Amino acid sequence: MINKDSNFNKPMKIKSTQDLGNFVREFREAQKMTQADIFGLANTGNRFIVELEGGKPTLQFNKVLNVLDALGLELVIQKKGSF
Repeated sequence: MINKDSNFNKPMKIKSTQDLGNFVREFREAQKMTQADIFGLANTGNRFIVELEGGKPTLQFNKVLNVLDALGLELVIQKKGSF
């Protein structure tokens, strides 16, 4: 599990699909979860997880949200420069 001092507890700017994919992979690995754990929880396939973590820019947004939810993450949108 992530400890309370982890960088994952701080807001992170995501500027590309590659940034999001890298974050999802690093977070999953920090949680000691496999890709199979995630696609089972998110009701998606392994290929989708591989593509998400690889930064594919044309993924189904709803499935991305499902994966984030399965990881215990949420998407927050705010005005630029707010943090």
